[in-house]
Amino acid sequence: MKKRRIFVIRHGETDWNLAGRLQGHHDIPLNDLGREQAAKAARVVERLSGGSAGLHYVASPLSRTSQTMAILRAELGLPPDAFHRDPRFMELAFGRWEGFSWKELRRRDPNALAARRADPWNYVPPGGESYAMLSERVMPAIGDLSEDSVVVTHGGVVRAMLHALAGMPPQQAVDLPVRQGAVYLIEDGAFELAMA
Repeated sequence: MKKRRIFVIRHGETDWNLAGRLQGHHDIPLNDLGREQAAKAARVVERLSGGSAGLHYVASPLSRTSQTMAILRAELGLPPDAFHRDPRFMELAFGRWEGFSWKELRRRDPNALAARRADPWNYVPPGGESYAMLSERVMPAIGDLSEDSVVVTHGGVVRAMLHALAGMPPQQAVDLPVRQGAVYLIEDGAFELAMA
């Protein structure tokens, strides 16, 4: 039986990424660098997959992920908009923290950030969700991937996937700096990070 490969890509950069703001479910579009990163990711997918036409394509429905996927598919010579959008691949909800930087939150809500540091996998931001809750949302979506797939998603989802599918410990996953435009190839309980 052929093993399933998942090519996981974090969306390209947005202006909020550049400013260090938590985006969560806010719908922020790509900036110029983000569009370049999406195009470069296409070349990595092509190199790693050995043929992009036979892959399944799915993305979070937020504009930064949908734009990344459309650019990636166009670079691969595929119809840009012919991919599945699955809301289960949306970013971790940061609730009332969205729009703020970590520096601002340390000043505004130091006790909440201390509680998060004590148990980052299970901490629920005000009005948001924990990584544990995110994993419960994402795992059924991963289970629905029956073939080799390209998934364009968000940093929090990449962390949850690396924990669930590649055995990365929760604390390490939470702290992992997930690169934009990089391809995380998950296969056989391990992952490989590839850049253009």
